[in-house]
Order: sequence, then structure tokens, then C-alpha cells
Amino acid sequence: MGKLVLTTFVSLDGVYQAPGGPDEDTRDGFDQGGWSVPYGDEDFLRFVTDVFDRVGAFLLGRVTYDIFAGYWPKVTDPDDPIAGRLNALPKYVVSTTLTDPQWAGTTVVGGDLAKEVTALKERTDGELQIHGSGALAQSLLAQDLIDTVHLLTFPVVLGAGRRLFPEGAVPTAFRHTGGHVTAAGVSVQSYDLAGRPEYGTYDLPENM
Repeated sequence: MGKLVLTTFVSLDGVYQAPGGPDEDTRDGFDQGGWSVPYGDEDFLRFVTDVFDRVGAFLLGRVTYDIFAGYWPKVTDPDDPIAGRLNALPKYVVSTTLTDPQWAGTTVVGGDLAKEVTALKERTDGELQIHGSGALAQSLLAQDLIDTVHLLTFPVVLGAGRRLFPEGAVPTAFRHTGGHVTAAGVSVQSYDLAGRPEYGTYDLPENM
């Protein structure tokens, strides 16, 4: 069975909304789109390229799918490591309203999300990857369906916007599997899901 891997960009205060451009996602009046762009150095691009080297298929939420579909099909350089895979590999978009996707290789996923995603993982050779797609990611994390999270935290506080782990998120433990900080200050950390959190108490020394 393939792994379901989430790669997501967040601010220091946990906002994932519209990292790539001012008009990318203005829901709720969000006007700080493009906040990740100043930090997109060679270290950042190298990591993202490595992630795309392992992909077998993509699973996207509707908003992210529409953003990607409006941009990546226009990037026709066959040597582009991101565009080449996005345009050529299978893409599954979770939606109840999309009926006629125009981006080649797209399949609409509906119905029982857990059942559909489990089936996709079983038949994907390589990683089934989610990029962005915050609402979808939240749903899948709540159902323990995501195996690995690559969390890229950018050194900026936005103070507004949609957050990856909002109030009421399912308590979840993670196991850290590796990470580094780019020259521009982006913390790139990888985690595997590890079930539910454990709890304890820090006891005071007896001689105090």
C-alpha cells in the first residue's frame, strides 16, 4: 500500500491560506496572500523537488485543485520537476460539485472519503501526495488516514487566515522523522502519525 503524504506551508501562527500569491485564496477577506514567496530559496526548492520525486499520484481539495489547474498546465517545460509530474500523473480531486474537470488526468472523488482514499492508497505506486488542501487535510488527519506530514513553517506571523490545526482539531501525536532549516529560515520538519497523545506530570524532586 502506498503512503498518504501531506506537504503543507504554514506561518508561525499556523495559517496555511494562500501562501503562493495575493489572489490565490481571498476567502474571509484574507489579504496577505503570497506570504511564503520571499523565502523560496534554493534550499526550499530542493526539498520540494525531492518530495515530487517520490510522487505516484496527487490527492487535492477543490480550492487547491482550482489554483493548480489554473497555473501548472501552462508550464510546459518538460524539465520542470514539479509541472512535469503534476501534468502527467493521476490527480484525484475531492468535490461534490465538480463534474467536468478540464485538467488532463483528473478524477473526481466523492462519496465515502475514508473508503475512497484507502482504495487510492492501495493502488498508487509511490506516494499519494496532498499539497496544501487544508480542509481536506484536516478531514483526513481526523480520520488517521495521513501517514506522513511535511510541515514547512515560515518565519512570519499573519494574525489572520485559515489555520491547519484549528480549535477542536482531533488530538494527535506525531513522531519526528527528520528536518532542517533553510538558509532563508524556513523550518522543514517531517512527522509520521503516531496515534493519540500521551500525558504525564512533571513531579517535583523530593528534596524541594
